[in-house]
Amino acid sequence: MKFLLALLITTFSITAQSAVLVGLVDIQKIITTIKEGKSVQKQLEKAFTDKKVILKKDEDKIKKAQEDYKKQSMVLAEAARMNKEREIQESMMKLQSKTMEFQKDIQKMEQDMKKPILEKLRPIIDEISKANAVAMTFELSAAPIIYAESKKDITDEVIKAYDKKYLGK
Repeated sequence: MKFLLALLITTFSITAQSAVLVGLVDIQKIITTIKEGKSVQKQLEKAFTDKKVILKKDEDKIKKAQEDYKKQSMVLAEAARMNKEREIQESMMKLQSKTMEFQKDIQKMEQDMKKPILEKLRPIIDEISKANAVAMTFELSAAPIIYAESKKDITDEVIKAYDKKYLGK
């Protein structure tokens, strides 16, 4: 019994003294570096630019209406002036609403386009982690590790492995 207890204590102290290697991976860097991610980024930028052009046109119309109102406000009747102010306010509210709608569209588009990449990344991260004898791997932005006795950033290895496996896809 004493021998078994001594063996357990020795085993736990040896295990406790061996350093656990913590893996770190920067998913955002991976997505912006891999070929497939760059393609997604270009598509998102184009969609953003297209929506920005639409918003700019609406914004210019509002500015023009405001300038016209300033010029005419002194000669307009009270009712007409109030009507113009209301129209400008409504246009501004519509622009804000459209801006928020476009932001949601772009975010949804980004999620939809990045989801397949993230699904393909998981097994690659697992594989690279195992090859590096990493006990746990953390995503840098989600769970930044302030201190770990032994840590290894596997981001660049994941990028190379992803592009090698999914080249041209």
